Amino acid sequence: MTTGAMKGKADRFDVAVLGAGAAGMMCAAVAGQRGARVVLIDHATRLAEKIRISGGGRCNFTNLQAGPANYLSSNPHFCRSALARYTPQDFLALMRRYDIDWHEKHRGQLFCNNSAEDVIQMLRAECDAGSVHWRTGCTIDEIRREGDDYLLLTTQGAVRAGAVVVATGGLSIPKIGATDFGYRIARQFGLKMIDTRPALVPLTFDGQAWQPFVPLAGVSMEVDIRTGSGKAAGAFKEDLLWTHRGLSGPAVLQISSYWRPGTPIEIDLFDGEDAAEWLIGHKKGSRKHLANLLGERLPSRLADAWCAAAGLSGALPVADLPDKALRQLGDALNRWRLVPSGTEGYKKAEVTIGGVDTRGLSSATMMAREVDGLYFIGEVVDVTGWLGGYNFQWAWASAVAAGEAVAEASRGASAVA
Repeated sequence: MTTGAMKGKADRFDVAVLGAGAAGMMCAAVAGQRGARVVLIDHATRLAEKIRISGGGRCNFTNLQAGPANYLSSNPHFCRSALARYTPQDFLALMRRYDIDWHEKHRGQLFCNNSAEDVIQMLRAECDAGSVHWRTGCTIDEIRREGDDYLLLTTQGAVRAGAVVVATGGLSIPKIGATDFGYRIARQFGLKMIDTRPALVPLTFDGQAWQPFVPLAGVSMEVDIRTGSGKAAGAFKEDLLWTHRGLSGPAVLQISSYWRPGTPIEIDLFDGEDAAEWLIGHKKGSRKHLANLLGERLPSRLADAWCAAAGLSGALPVADLPDKALRQLGDALNRWRLVPSGTEGYKKAEVTIGGVDTRGLSSATMMAREVDGLYFIGEVVDVTGWLGGYNFQWAWASAVAAGEAVAEASRGASAVA
């Protein structure tokens, strides 16, 4: 605890929102505009870095298709209420109020035409409209209950609040300030946690085993990718990117959320068509070389590497190859099975899977069931979206649910007082 944290009388607020990212700013704005006296606290001085770097700087701020099926959680029905009450169309209505232009890029993914900074400035303006008090570059040394309030001892003085909303995010991308602070608060107040791991993250492979594929770095193509089984299975059709260390691109980022260490992933490089039948069907009357024929369906570098990995010369005429060899080659193209050695970790992960166990939270308000006035929203909660704007939509929806709830609770407390 710092000496400065104890100086002076504690400022009193209805709500203290911890974390000035997407969820935190949205929640503060909603609560403030509904009459609550709100303070927004963040240890960083530069706000909303995850918004700023999202979508290559244009912020993939939502997805038109967002629904419960697009989220992973140990309690999969938890997200239904918030997502139903605040939809992508609701966020678009907010964007229109600020004349922010946007476009749909791919499969419902919406991006700013100009810059992610437009979204940040919009949220700041919404907070200003709610007379939100800002404390940035402010570290919280201690949180404790005192009577019906929470007392927060910070490097900018003490804060007393009737409610605390934890919007501190997960462990992903520590270089922009990610910490486990929200998880520590949850544990302090007795909430259970779901084990965390990096999600939406590139996969890596054993260096020696991956050596034949290193020359493919930079090659990209659309594939079908899957892993797991039963309720834990994931399957996507997305672009795959080869790197020097392994695989990345949307296909791998998506499947990484479902992948567990030691389990294989399976990739269909032939867009669902039977590759063996296609190869055998091209034997008759053809003098094409194997690599050239495969190059009609695959990137040429991949066609060459695939022949070499199969122990076949790409210069051989397809007509000279036995059906058995072509069938083996085709089966491998349709069902390329490989076991990653790991991931690139939190430093490259877009989000963190796991977090505060939602069984201990109200799906309507985001408040802890056993701790009055303590709320958790956004990435700190065990709700993780697919790649493509889904995690921002969860941030907006969970923030609105909590913002409305804390504002209503503060009005009730004022009426009683």
